[in-house]
Amino acid sequence: METLKFKTTIKCGGCIAAVTPVLDGLKGVNKWEVNTTIPEKVLTIETDRGLEASEVVTALKTKGYSAEPL
Repeated sequence: METLKFKTTIKCGGCIAAVTPVLDGLKGVNKWEVNTTIPEKVLTIETDRGLEASEVVTALKTKGYSAEPL
């Protein structure tokens, strides 16, 4: 299992609801969560497929959010 972390622009519950379909749709994502209580708004993804960081960045971009790997 691998854990990927990203600094994002996902700020609230509404933002999480907006990105849920794209993150749930990525192959290899076992679990994900966003910590919106810290300034970096860190998205943590657990994967066992070798998910590439660029796949996550691209998926979030389709919904208008940015992410950069930590």
